[in-house]
Amino acid sequence: MTNNFAVLGLQWGDEGKGKIVNFLSDRANAACRYQGGHNAGHTLIINGEKIVLHLLPSSICHEKALSLIGKGVVISCDALFEEIEKIEPIAKNIHERLKISPACSLIQPYHILVDQLKEKSNSFNTIGTTLRGIGPAYEDKVARRAIRIIDTLSESKLEDKLKENISYYNFWLENYFGHTKLDFQKIKDENLHYGEKLTPLLADVSSLINGLNDQGKRVLFEGAQGALLDVDQGTYPFVTSSNCSPAGIASGAGIGPLDVGYILGVVKAYVTRVGEGPMPTEIHDSIGAEIATKGGEVGATTGRPRRCGWFDAVTVKRIIKSNSVSALCLTKIDVLDFLDTIKICVGYDFKNGSGDYAECMDLVDVEPKYIECKGWQTSLKGINEFDLLPPEAKAFVKKIEEVCELPVDVISTGPDDHGTIVLNEEI
Repeated sequence: MTNNFAVLGLQWGDEGKGKIVNFLSDRANAACRYQGGHNAGHTLIINGEKIVLHLLPSSICHEKALSLIGKGVVISCDALFEEIEKIEPIAKNIHERLKISPACSLIQPYHILVDQLKEKSNSFNTIGTTLRGIGPAYEDKVARRAIRIIDTLSESKLEDKLKENISYYNFWLENYFGHTKLDFQKIKDENLHYGEKLTPLLADVSSLINGLNDQGKRVLFEGAQGALLDVDQGTYPFVTSSNCSPAGIASGAGIGPLDVGYILGVVKAYVTRVGEGPMPTEIHDSIGAEIATKGGEVGATTGRPRRCGWFDAVTVKRIIKSNSVSALCLTKIDVLDFLDTIKICVGYDFKNGSGDYAECMDLVDVEPKYIECKGWQTSLKGINEFDLLPPEAKAFVKKIEEVCELPVDVISTGPDDHGTIVLNEEI
C-alpha cells in the first residue's frame, strides 16, 4: 500500500473539500481530479481572495505540486481554458504543472443542448442538473461514442466519429425536440482547435502517478460532488453521472485499488443539498434558513440556494463502511455557533418496508431519529487548536466520532487555511 491519500465528500457535495485539498496540498507532490466535470465547485481562499474552481484540481495554487486531471473527468474546453486564464495571475507555472489525460471525454455542444432540453421537457423527470452537459457526456462514454481528447489530434479520426454523433443527435433533436440541426463543420473546427491548445498539457496521467510512487512521492486524489451523489451509491436517480465515491479513484485516475493508503471523508457539521432528491433531515423552519444564511449556502457552481438539514450519521456511516474511509474532516462547525441545541440523526424509521433494501438509498419514506447535543453559543471562527474549543464543541466532535465510529482527524472553523485544526499530523 502506498502513502497516497484522498479527500472526498461523504454527503451531497459542498462539504468544503476544496479548502481541505488546498490546505493539504503541501503534503503531496501532486493532486489528481479523477471524475466529474465543471459541475463541481470548489471554493478556496488564497491570500484573502475567494477563488472558485470547477475543473482544475484545488492544488493548482501550490507551485511545487503537479495538478492532474485523470481520464474519468469529462472536460468542457471552453470552461477549462477560461478557468486557466482566470487563475494564471496567482498560480505560478500552471502550464508546466497541469497535466491532462488524453483519454478524457470532451463535452460537446450537443451534450449541453440535450441536457437543457431534457430538463425543460415535460417528458422527463427533473433531476436538477447543472445544465452543463455532464450527464449526456457520460452517457456517450458508456455508449462508446464519446469524443476523447486523443480523437481531436487526428482530423480523419475525429471526422468519422463526429459524423456519426452529429447524425445521431440531429435525428433526436429534430424529431423529438423539434430543434434545428447541428452544424457539423463548426463543431469539427472547434474540436480541432481545442486539440491543438490541449496538446502541450497532455500526459499519460496513470503512468505519471505510478512513476511518482516509484520515486516515493505522494499523490492526493480529489473527489468532486459527494458520495451521496455517486451514480451507484447515492440517492438514485437524483445523483450525478459518475463514481464520486472512493470507488471511482482506480478507474478515473488509472491506478490500482490498493494504491490509496488513507481516505479522509469530508462532512459538514450539518448537511446541505442542491437541487432535487430526498433529504431526510431537512430543516423546514427558521433554523434551517438561519444556517443557510450564516453558512453562505449558495451553490458555487449553480448559484442555487442549498437546502439545509441536521447531520445525518445514517447515510454517512453507510458510505464509510462501503468505501473504507479512514477518518473524517468536520467542516463548518462554526456555522452552528448560534444554536443552543444541535441535532444528529442516528437512525431511521422506515415506512413501507423500504429498510429491507437500504442499499437502494430510497430515502423518501423515512422518519429520522435524533439525539441532541448542547450548543456552545460562542464564536469558533478561526480557532486552530482543539484545546481552545469550548467543552460543548469538543463534546459535539466526540459525539460525531462515536456515532460514525471513526476518528475526526481535521476540523475546519473557517473558510481560509488558518481556521483549521489538525488532530492527526500523520496525514
